[in-house]
Amino acid sequence: MPAYNAEKTLEMTYREIPMDIVDEVILTDDLSKDNTIETAKKLGIKEIQNHKQNLGYGGNQKTCYNRALKLGADIVIMLHPDYQYTPKLIQSMAYVIANGVFPVVLASRILGKGARKGGMPLIKYLSNRILTLYQNILMNQKLSEYHSGYRAFSAEVLRNINYESNSDNFVFDNEMLAQIFYAGYEIGEITCPTKYFDDASSINLRSSIIYGFGCMRVALVYRLCKWKLIKSKLFK
Repeated sequence: MPAYNAEKTLEMTYREIPMDIVDEVILTDDLSKDNTIETAKKLGIKEIQNHKQNLGYGGNQKTCYNRALKLGADIVIMLHPDYQYTPKLIQSMAYVIANGVFPVVLASRILGKGARKGGMPLIKYLSNRILTLYQNILMNQKLSEYHSGYRAFSAEVLRNINYESNSDNFVFDNEMLAQIFYAGYEIGEITCPTKYFDDASSINLRSSIIYGFGCMRVALVYRLCKWKLIKSKLFK
């Protein structure tokens, strides 16, 4: 769980994690200004990685994945501690990977009516659809969305992509998906309800615009690399 100011929602998220199949919960705190660390300790989370400086959303994920691999994980699931996504899908996502159906699974808010029903603002929904169409065309894929923060990976995939070369900001997620496709892996999706409320994390307008252009850049670089017109540190 990559955390930043998650004190108010961490417990709700943690209580719904199916511990019958989860071996370890890792929380990486990106220098929160609230009591996220103290709350995590009270809940009994043992694997707490506390950044001494704010590394950003992507940097926080790098810490998560590095720690998970060091602990010998076979399947790694990224769950935001802001309670926007339900932890109750962890079993289903892990099952798909454990049984060799797909090596990566995204919990999609767009499959079905989960996004708008859960309160996703119309502008975010439309932006998601436009960006996803653009990315699918350039990357020759058919994902319902590239922007869900709820993801499951086999350890093999994490070891075979260079996620350390990715941005430390929000576009990290898209760079990672592009790397996975570039390496020849397939990505499965399951329907995921979502909740939008005051305490759920959300990026501001400026960051959203930067993120959108970043996603477009990643897809374009992916296509140019596939055509062998350029080289990029993202794809090796």
